[in-house]
Amino acid sequence: MARKTTPDNIVCRNRRAARRFQVLQKLECGIALQGTEVKSLRNRAVSVEEAYARIMDGELWLIGCHIAPYKYGHTKNHEPLRRRKLLVHAREIKKLNYKVEQKGLTLVPLRVYFNQRGIAKVSLGLVRGKTLADKRQDLQARDHQREISRAMRRRR
Repeated sequence: MARKTTPDNIVCRNRRAARRFQVLQKLECGIALQGTEVKSLRNRAVSVEEAYARIMDGELWLIGCHIAPYKYGHTKNHEPLRRRKLLVHAREIKKLNYKVEQKGLTLVPLRVYFNQRGIAKVSLGLVRGKTLADKRQDLQARDHQREISRAMRRRR
């Protein structure tokens, strides 16, 4: 079976997000980084598994994202778990703030990547937590799809 390859520009994916949450909306935003953080991102030394985004004082912040210290950074290295500002238009923040406060949704980073111009971006998802029944239903659908693909391969 052929293994799926990721494009070179994707740095990190949040694989747990698809299992834990139902993604209702996606949003692309920039991220304010220090110099050594960009170098660590290029080395793919980042984890967004436990990260989330929060709106504080009209600004969007990424919390819990671990970017490993740059190997050659020495004294000017960054703090691995510091809060990072996400760059989004104010009107989008207002829309997100309404949805997060009123509907009880959460902002979770889905992936970190570099766009064609080489700028670091974060794909945020507006998500709702899945129930146990939803998770079971997803597993059942995946099993059915796997059985169908096996039967199709046998027929060839």
